[in-house]
Amino acid sequence: MLPAFLTGFFLGLSLIVAIGAQNSFVLRQGILGQHVFYVALFCALADALLISIGVAGVSFFLNNIINQISSLLFGFSALWLTGYGVLRLKAVFKADIMVEIESSKSEGLIPTLSIAAILTFANPHVYLDTMVLIGSISQQFFGYYRIAFALGACLSSFVFFFSLAYGAKLLEPIMQRPFSWRILDGLIALIMFTIAFKLALAGNWL
Repeated sequence: MLPAFLTGFFLGLSLIVAIGAQNSFVLRQGILGQHVFYVALFCALADALLISIGVAGVSFFLNNIINQISSLLFGFSALWLTGYGVLRLKAVFKADIMVEIESSKSEGLIPTLSIAAILTFANPHVYLDTMVLIGSISQQFFGYYRIAFALGACLSSFVFFFSLAYGAKLLEPIMQRPFSWRILDGLIALIMFTIAFKLALAGNWL
């Protein structure tokens, strides 16, 4: 069962490691030290849930549904990511960015997890990667081997998100300078706009 477990683990890790909207948010929360554990736990559990649904065999049905509503889903996601990117871009040009950073630390747990939820579930690729792709690949395994594959894929999400969230604290000395925050927010805005543009193209909105 170890080969099946490792296949799931490294497949999950390879799909999630790319810097995207969700990962950028987790990184920023980790640097801020704001609800780090809960944000990492939420993202990992969300991934594990979607992976479990896909491995359970629902991927075959969901693939058709996603294809049917892909245009609407991609368009909504592009608009939301553009809005979030604008917020981060505005932060770059704030007169006193450190004030904005300090005030953001007072955000409650529910609003923070709400943003994490939207960045997670409004991304069409999360369904394609977790439920459809991982779910489809899992069908080559049977019985306990499929369970081992699913556990490996789920564990990769926990390892990645907690490493990203808590590893971000290593950047804290660098982030003491306002200019560093401007660079980070500028990069996050660029990532958001890039993803939004690609989603709009994929959904035939452009």
